[in-house]
Formats: sequence, structure tokens, C-alpha cells
Amino acid sequence: MTALVPHWQHQFIETNRVRLHCVTQGEGELVILLHSFFEFWYSWRFQLPTLARHYRVVVPDLRGCNDSDKPDSGYDLDTLSQDIWGLIEGLGYQRAHIVGHAWGGTIGWHLAQTMPDAIQQLAILNGAPSHQLRQALLSNVEQIRRSWQWMALQLPALPEWLIEQSLPTFVKNFFQMQAVRKGAFSIQDTQLLQAALSKPGAIAAALKHYRHCLNLPTWLGSWWQSERPIEAPTLVLWGEDDTVLSSSMAESMAQWVSGSFQVKQIPQCGHWSHQEAPHLVNRELLRFLCNR
Repeated sequence: MTALVPHWQHQFIETNRVRLHCVTQGEGELVILLHSFFEFWYSWRFQLPTLARHYRVVVPDLRGCNDSDKPDSGYDLDTLSQDIWGLIEGLGYQRAHIVGHAWGGTIGWHLAQTMPDAIQQLAILNGAPSHQLRQALLSNVEQIRRSWQWMALQLPALPEWLIEQSLPTFVKNFFQMQAVRKGAFSIQDTQLLQAALSKPGAIAAALKHYRHCLNLPTWLGSWWQSERPIEAPTLVLWGEDDTVLSSSMAESMAQWVSGSFQVKQIPQCGHWSHQEAPHLVNRELLRFLCNR
């Protein structure tokens, strides 16, 4: 599947002492799309033009990714959330609709907990708040089995070397193995993902995201945040055959949302729901965001 002919623009925005590369399209209320590990803005190529018919859509490369700055530090949830808050302000807004996939969803959840006034609506795709990940990894044997890759990437130095030595194979396996609908990733798609990771410092930065996701300070910080419910209306879309995060996690998120809450499972779909089933995801996002 290929995206429509794009009319988006590329720009750089200074935020929180870092320069983020962003792709933008459309006018109106602000929608920010947040990607996950080893990805960049391109992962939202199917959502960007569709949502831009109704909104100003901005898709940043997270710090350390693709064409954004790659500092040595700042990959914790507090700093990443400040990056996005600074992006909202830098674009001239006070609030935004946040849509996040996987780690991007965890960032969105953290932002909604710590800066509730900045969030109009929150949509999560196959992602979980950090405290829920912590609980699952401490008590759920099935989730521990699913998360072996996360554990392996916590090792120092070795993962960087292994990925650099076999980058084409790593990219193909990482995305294809976690997809049910294998056709979601064409040869061109994997080449673009590989090119983004080939940029100086990109692999090391991607692994810093991974390591902060599971490090002790992040877990300790999530203890008190887990008691703060999300006030923004929240939608969770979940590929029911996700091999990374169990679909059972989606239903239990309702306990941490005080506003309206919806969960929709996407059948015959893996971890990359927005790329495996873009038309369905687009329809559900528009229905949620626009109340259509």
C-alpha cells in the first residue's frame, strides 16, 4: 500500500533546547502524532493527509530520531513530554490532540498526566502508560515472554554493535515479525526506515529511548503518576494479535481515565496498527476526534 501524493511540508522547530524535525499539513486545531522505537515521522504517512483535511497535523521526529537533534541525554518521559509541550507552544497553540503509537503512546499518556491542560483528546495505538508496563513486567509471565527483546536491548554497547552490523536484516525482521499483515512494509518502506537509522547517532539514540522506557528512575517516577487519572477523552485502538503487548492491557486502562474512554480491537492486526490497517485506523481516529 502506498500513501497518497503528499502536500505536507518539512520544518524544524526549537523546543526544550533541542531542534525537532517535523512534517506538517493542514489548518485548524492542532493534532500531534507521536511515533515509537526505531521509527520516524514516516510511520504516520497514511494518517497525515487524512487528518489534515480537518486539522493542522504535525508529526515530529522524536529527539534522537531521523533528522531531529541527537543529544546525549533527555530520553526520559519528563523531558520527552517537555519536548512536545514546547512544540505545542512553538507552533502557537496552548492545547493539542495527541495521538501516539507504542512508545509514542506512553509519552502521550505521560503528557496527559503531567500537563492535563495541554491535552484536548488522547488516542493511543498499541501503547501503554509506563506504570502499566511496570506492573505487567513484574507480575505477568506472558508479558515478560513477549518483552524479551526489550530486555535484551537493555545491555550496554552490544546491541548497538549488533544492529549496526546487520541493519538491513534487523529493520526487516523488527517490523515484519511484529506485523500480522506483512504487506504493510514494502521494500521501499524498509529502505527508508533503514536510512533513518543509518544517520549518525540514530541507533544509539533509539536505544536510549528503549533503555529509559524500562529504567529504574522511570519506574519510580511512575508510582505516583499512576494515581493521577487522565481527564482528557481517551481512545485506545489495539491490534488484537500484537506480539509485543497483550491486548488484555487495553481493557484495563479504563481504571486510569476519569473522562470518556473507548477501546476498539482491530482484528487480524499486529503491533503496527496504523500501518497494517490504515483505513480502519483513520476512520476511528476521525470519528473520535471529530465526533463523526
